[in-house]
Formats: sequence, C-alpha cells, structure tokens
Amino acid sequence: MQQPQASSMTAAARRRQLQGSVLAGKMVLVRKALDTNLNSGDVVCQLVSSTVGDPDNGNRGMLGQEACVHINSELHPTPYEASTFSFEFIWDMKKQGVPGAVIVKNYCDEEFFVNTITLDIVPGYGTIVFTAESWVYPDEIYDHLPRVFFSNQPYLPNQMPAPLVPYREEELRNLRGDDNPGPYKDHDRVYRYDVYNDLGEPDSGNPRPVLGGSDEHPYPRRCRTGRRRTNTDPDSESRNVGFPLTNHFYVPRDEVFNDRKKAYFDTNNLKLYIMQKYATFLLHADQQTPFEFDSFADVLSLYDEGSINLPGWLNTFLQPLLGIIPFKLLQQVLTPDSEFILKFPMPAVIREDKTAWQTDEEFAREMLAGTNPVVIRRLGETEFPPKSKLDTSKYHNQNSRITAAHVEKCLEVEGLTVEQVLADGRLFILDHHDHFMPYLLDANHQPDTFVYATRTLLFHRNDGTLQPAAIELSLPRFEAGSTLISSVGEVYTPASDGVEGHIWQLAKAYVTVNDYSWHQLVSHWLNTHAVMEPFAIATHRQLSVAHPIHKLLHPHYRDNLFINALGRQSLINAGGSSENTVFLGKYGLSMTSEVYRNWNFTEQALPEDFIKRGVAKRRSNGELELLIKDYPYAVDGLAIWSAIETWVRDYCAIYYADDAAVQGDAELQSWWKDVREEGHGDLKDHKWWPEMKTVAELVQSCATIIWIASALHAAVNFGQYMYAGYVPNRPSVSRRPMPKPGTDLYRELELHPEKEFLLTITKQDLSIAGIALVELLSSHSDDEVYLGQRDSPNWTSDLDAMNAFDRFRERLLEVEKNIVAKNDKGSGFKNRTGPVNIPYNLLFPYASGDAEANTGVTGKGIPNSASI
Repeated sequence: MQQPQASSMTAAARRRQLQGSVLAGKMVLVRKALDTNLNSGDVVCQLVSSTVGDPDNGNRGMLGQEACVHINSELHPTPYEASTFSFEFIWDMKKQGVPGAVIVKNYCDEEFFVNTITLDIVPGYGTIVFTAESWVYPDEIYDHLPRVFFSNQPYLPNQMPAPLVPYREEELRNLRGDDNPGPYKDHDRVYRYDVYNDLGEPDSGNPRPVLGGSDEHPYPRRCRTGRRRTNTDPDSESRNVGFPLTNHFYVPRDEVFNDRKKAYFDTNNLKLYIMQKYATFLLHADQQTPFEFDSFADVLSLYDEGSINLPGWLNTFLQPLLGIIPFKLLQQVLTPDSEFILKFPMPAVIREDKTAWQTDEEFAREMLAGTNPVVIRRLGETEFPPKSKLDTSKYHNQNSRITAAHVEKCLEVEGLTVEQVLADGRLFILDHHDHFMPYLLDANHQPDTFVYATRTLLFHRNDGTLQPAAIELSLPRFEAGSTLISSVGEVYTPASDGVEGHIWQLAKAYVTVNDYSWHQLVSHWLNTHAVMEPFAIATHRQLSVAHPIHKLLHPHYRDNLFINALGRQSLINAGGSSENTVFLGKYGLSMTSEVYRNWNFTEQALPEDFIKRGVAKRRSNGELELLIKDYPYAVDGLAIWSAIETWVRDYCAIYYADDAAVQGDAELQSWWKDVREEGHGDLKDHKWWPEMKTVAELVQSCATIIWIASALHAAVNFGQYMYAGYVPNRPSVSRRPMPKPGTDLYRELELHPEKEFLLTITKQDLSIAGIALVELLSSHSDDEVYLGQRDSPNWTSDLDAMNAFDRFRERLLEVEKNIVAKNDKGSGFKNRTGPVNIPYNLLFPYASGDAEANTGVTGKGIPNSASI
C-alpha cells in the first residue's frame, strides 16, 4: 500500500512543526437546523496516537490535549449546509507519534453531522484525513464510549496499529449492541437482526405471518427497528423522519436519508399519498362507469396534456394538510391554480407512439429489455412440452398443454419444426405457471381478482427478435373426491384481426399481470432489497470502518436499511401499497418466502444466472456465449459485471496476497459467518455457500454483492414508470375470465374491445395509485451516487486502491460509449429500442454524470445501492 505524498509546507508552518507543538486542521460538519447554535467550546476534538501507547491506560493510543473547534459566530449557513471550521492541536510528534484516530465530543444541545476532519500538515505524512460521515450526538448521551473516527488508511485486523486495536474492537462491540439490548434511541447506532414480525396489524384483526426464523416461512433477516409509532409516544423507538404521514421508527441514525434525499422523497411521497387519496375519492365520483376507464383515451387523460383536475370537494380534504406539511413541499406537487392539479409525465412506452405497445414484438422485447428481463429462459431439447416442478403429492396434471402444432404456426415462415428450434436453442419460455398456481385458489377469492397462471413460449427469429408463439392460461381446481389440485386451461396463439385479435391482446395482458407481480415482489423486492439487508447489517457488525472490505462494500449499502424500513411501514405491510395494487394481495409476501426457500447466493452472480436460465453457455475457453445476441440486459449486464469483477479482484489483491491471508482475517471470517448463520440463517446449511477460504471466493462474493445492490437493482427498478406507468401495457391485476365464444362477454369484446380490455385489467382507482407508486420508485434523486463514483474523495488514503478505482471508472466510461453506439438505430440491434423507440439505458452506468442532471424518471444510470 502506498502512502500519499507529503504535502508542501510554508516556511512558517515548517518552523512550527519542527517545534513539535501544533498540528493545524479543519472539520467539515453540518448543523441540523438554524437553531443548532455552535459556540466556542461546543465541539471538542482529541487526537489518538496510532504508534505510541499509554502504559497507564492499557497501552491504548496516547491521547493528546483536547482542542476546541474555532467557531465563526458570523457564519450562519442554512440548515444541513456544510461548514468548515478550523482547530489547532497541541501534539508532540516525537513523544506522541502519528495520529491515527480522533475523538469528537459534542457539547451543544443538538446532534451535528461530521463529514471529515483533516490535519493539514503532519511531518513525514502530509495530510491525514479522518472520514467520519456520521452524526454525533451530545456527549452526555454516550454513556461509556466516545465517538472515535479513524484515519482513512485501511488496515486488516492483524495490521492495525496496536494502540488503535482497543478502539476498533470497542466500536464494533457498540455497533453489534453486545451491551445494549434496547429499546433503541436515535443515537444508539445498533445493528441487530430481527425477523419480519412487523408487517401485520394483529390488533386490528389484520395479521400477517412472521417471515424468517422458521421452516414454514424462511426469509432474510432485517435490521431491528421500531414499529410505526405516533408523535404522542415520546418514549418509543421513534423519530419523525420527514413527511408526517410516512413513518416514525428507529433506524440507526447514519442510515437515514440525508436532507436532499429526504426532501426529494418527501415530495414524491406526498404526490403518491394525494393520488392514492384521490383514487379513494373516486368511489364517490359521478362517472359513466365508476372506478373504470372507458377507453385508452380516458387513460391518456392522466398524463401531461390531459392532467387530473381534482374536484372542489377534494380541496376540502387537502386543506388540513397545510397545517402539517410545509407549504413549499405542497407547491412542488400542486400547481397554484384555483383547483389543485396533478399531472403524471407521459410514460416513455407511449411517448412517441400510442399503440406500439400492443405489438407482439414489443410484448416479447420487454422480456429482454423491459422492467423484468431476468426471468425468460431457454427450453432444452427434452423440456417440450414444458413440465411442472410442483410437488406431486399436492398437485396433479400441471404439465403444459402447449403442443408442437401450436408452436409451429409461427414457424411456418421460416419452415422449421419444434424439434429443429429446440435443437438450435431458439425456443424460450416466460414461465409463471408454477410461481402462481399454488396461490390462485386464495388470490382469486379476493374482490375484483381473476388471475391465471401463465406460460408463454417464444421463438427466436433470424432477425434477433422474439416472436410469441403460444400462451397457456391455467386455473386450479380440486380433483373430484381428492385433495389434489389439478389445472385446467386453454392455449392461445397469435391473431391480429377481429375478435380473435382482441382475445390475443387479453391473453398477453394476463401474462403481464403475472410478470408484473413477480417483478415487484421477487425480482425487485426480494432479490435486491431484502436479500441485501443482511449483508449490510453484517458489514456494520463485524467489519471495522478501517477494514478494506468495509470500504469496498459500504457505498453499496447506502440508504438500504432505511428504504427497506419505509417499505415495511407503507409498501409491503398489511394494507400497504403493494397489497392494494398487486393481484396477490395479502398472500404476496408469503409467496416470496417460498421463493426465498430456493434462493442461492452463488446463482446471483450474473454469469451463473444466465447459465442456469439457459440463455448463455460456457465455451471451451471459459468465455460466456449468449444464445440471444441482441439481449440488451444481458449484453450490458455482462459488460458491467466484468468491470465490477475486475475492480474487486484488483482491490482485493492489494490486501490479500494469498488464500492464507483470507483465512487469517478474523473480522472477515466473522462477517461471513454472520451473513450465513444469522442474516441468511434460514438457509445456513446449504452447501452452495462459499466457504470464504480463498481470494477467489472473496472476489466472487463481493462482486456479487455489488452487482445485486447496484446494477441488478437498477435494471429492475428504474424502468418501472417507463413501462408500467401506462397501465394497459403492464397491468397489475386482472379481474375477469377470458371471454368464451357465444357468451355476452365475447360479444361485448367484439363490439367494444378497448372498454372490455380495460374492464378486465386494473381498475381506475388502483391504476392511479399504482402509477403514482411506480413514478416514486423509478425516480432518481438529485443526490444519487452512481457506480464508479464515491460520496467522498477521501474514502481511502491508499493510492493503490484509488488507482484501481480510477481504472474501474474508466472501464465504466467505455461501457457507456458502447451502449450509446448499440442504441443507435443504425446498429442493427432491434431489441435495443423496439417499436416504442425506448433506448436501453437502464444499465448505462452514468459514472461520468452529474446527479442533478439525471434527476427524476430518466431510465438511465446505476446508483451504487438499492436505495429506493
């Protein structure tokens, strides 16, 4: 590891340093609010030696004299604005050695946020930076341990200077909460595991199963936080974290949104809240068909040109909000007209062409480049017709009814047979049959719900696009005189004319309802947010901030614990937004528990996922070959994966010379044990877990964690509004069965196809709530930190690590150039834009970009973490 070069000194500074008496520096901190007054003596710092121990204090690092930060009384920044203050330490380099940590004491009434503490000129070392990035509460609150911040020089545990080791161990003990069983207050900074026991409302007769900690409902662990409380409970584990209607609960303070992210989230959350209330009030509206869209033109009235004019009586509802929500926040959502007006931006899928979403090509393309491009798989030669893997002791007759005759209708143009396309690896499936069949008996008993379990077969055409060949819609039923659940269903094939064309459009809608639900509950929530949380908790509990792997991974946990806690309060909780807008309703989270039962960490690595789904294969030289060359998610994903893996390998090589170094790293081994046995404890006995005995296992594991938190999350999250913001393209619910010939529904479909289509999918009030939700989830805040960027330039003092990170960023910039070239219409890659003309930018890293320029629903950029 290289030390930074010594900074040049002025002659006066050099004379002072030779006297060995003064070290000058500065502190960058943020006051919480204007009434957080800072006076001289309110902020006190004390240096800790990294090279000289105090024999009277167990050889812990020798402490210097306390130094007061010089407060400029004329400096009055706005709330949360960073200010820089100076100080001078009395420090004898010869007797006290090299400063390696600093103690910060807060003697004012409120907490403040310390960004960095810098010693400008340290003889022989130049600048030493202590990167804090933490809230510091009044000193009287800290019962036993002061706030200690280490220099930004990384150390493996056995390389940490001996005088600093006790401080490192005490900090980790505090973060684990070994001496603090709770209940927790804002300042506690305790990271402990808990099960999902906070989703239901048992006191209101609306319970939900506890997820995690049992064979019946396995689940990743969450961070122990408080339940939602009210402001009238001063002794609760709670905090007003923003918009009053959002939540009040404990989360370790450093995990809470910063002020910019909070303001942006509050604005969007307020819009979501108002739109959900508006949707509720539609129950009382006087419409031709209450709660329903009458035509696609009626749906379009929700967006830019049309907008929604909230009726006068809704003003009566909104007026009380003026007393509890800052007027500025309301202004950002509501126009100043006499009537409150809310507008949704035009979703990209209908921005240029209002009907292109209905084409078969676009329907199939979105499985490769849309919101959920992570499910489609190749059918093997022995897998036709598709087979069910449901438990035969409970389920019977679940195999597919799709025949060669069904599929060969779309092969006639190219003169192929099913056997030929199977042998050539050109038949693919979007298979949601087994995913949802076990839940349909319960789900379809919910009001306004009639959902099928679906299978969709697709043919890979010569031009690189996919052609849907057949759709199977199945329903469960009990076999006569038996407890076995059988399936009944129909197979539909493409049609474009007359009522059969309308039937085909409905068949695709039923497929999309399945895919929407799987995407929201599994691809997005479970496979990024939920599975990532245990890694974040374990990292705080077991890896010191001075540990190089902590420095590697920490940016990829930003805001994850907080956004997940928010989700448990208002999104995935009983009666929350997800239950109200996704067809599985109260059964949704139970379904994700069953999916998690088969979750495999090693298969989350992108190449392993592709091999498992059969969309890629290994060549003899070990390289990966995609079977669909024009698969935007896969092509861009592999480029990003390669950049991440190379970066992690380069970084780990700096600190781990061989496998023995990995095995001898006590903190690393404790971290991995915590992840496996506690955070993902319900799966701890599986053999697929890496043993963490080799550098290769460390590299693969860290690369996978970074991939999940950054690129995978970006791919399945930030395109939601682009595609699902227009409900007909991605409905979340279906409510009626497929019309049968000779029935009234069939005749109505023939006469009024748009109206009948809309009466079948998500109704109007839930559509409005769902659109507002995906707009919130799809939005980049203006404080976003993207892959290839860091919050602070002082994240490490190791020049080798900084150079490796620069190379990582350069590789990402090259990926960006390649994406721009591939998205060009002349490139020949039809799936990059498709009939709707949406360039695939969801895996555009944006490593070179300015976050403020990429704010809102842009469909572009890979943030470091799953923070929304």
